[in-house]
Amino acid sequence: MSKVKVGIVQMTCTANKQENLDKAIVKVREAAAKGAQIVCLQELFTSLYFCDEEDYDNFKLAEPIPGPSTDALQKVAGELGVVIIASLFEKRAQGVYHNTTAVLDADGSYLGKYRKMHIPDDPGFYEKFYFTPGDLGYKVFKTKFATIGVLICWDQWYPEAARITALMGAEILFYPTAIGWATTQDEATNIKQYNAWQTIQRGHAVANGVHVVSVNRVGEEAGVKFWGGSFFADPFGEVLHQTTVEQEEVVVKELDLDQSDYYRSHWPFLRDRRIDSYQPITKRLLDND
Repeated sequence: MSKVKVGIVQMTCTANKQENLDKAIVKVREAAAKGAQIVCLQELFTSLYFCDEEDYDNFKLAEPIPGPSTDALQKVAGELGVVIIASLFEKRAQGVYHNTTAVLDADGSYLGKYRKMHIPDDPGFYEKFYFTPGDLGYKVFKTKFATIGVLICWDQWYPEAARITALMGAEILFYPTAIGWATTQDEATNIKQYNAWQTIQRGHAVANGVHVVSVNRVGEEAGVKFWGGSFFADPFGEVLHQTTVEQEEVVVKELDLDQSDYYRSHWPFLRDRRIDSYQPITKRLLDND
């Protein structure tokens, strides 16, 4: 199908895991009632953003995938006939944890998962303490309504991740996200950071000729104000809709997947790629050592 209605859920979270899951399900239902066929939830939506500190007790938040949360969401997906993109804290084995997104098809089936490849370590975002880097590679999922690619938050800054996922056939790139400003930071810096975050993702849309959907949380947690600002961009980077930086929102937009063929034909970046010249990209840095 050339047109698909995509829903995003931008919400606040609490310390109660079940409460967050229940809230997300209510909002998935709201998106479906608005016509959504694919619904994307934000990064790690079943908890507060616990990576603001290095605390061993936080590993108790993790669960297997498939597991309890995907079981609950599969029932909702099958009941409503919607695809659900669900970002969760995965316990793979004792001592091995991942930041993982599960994809559930519209019949309630589990299609698979993507494990976050790029893991940050910054003040307030100590993800390397918790997450083993992904080892499944980049993934696409052939859902009932579209072939989608899923990347996660810090992956947003890497053109290579978007390119590879698009080359695998993704028609839409989804980015579940948890990113915000330090509450002590000045407004001018806040604006610069948000603009950089959105701009690079719009660049992925342009470079690859695909829609990009980025879904962020809102609310203040442990000195960080999550900036919301979730958005949809078309294959030429135009922002079709952008949410507020403060409010919970459920938004549904219709995306025309045929636009990819139009833009890729008129601006044929993929045609003109010089793949014979790209081998140096596999090096960490191009120096004389």
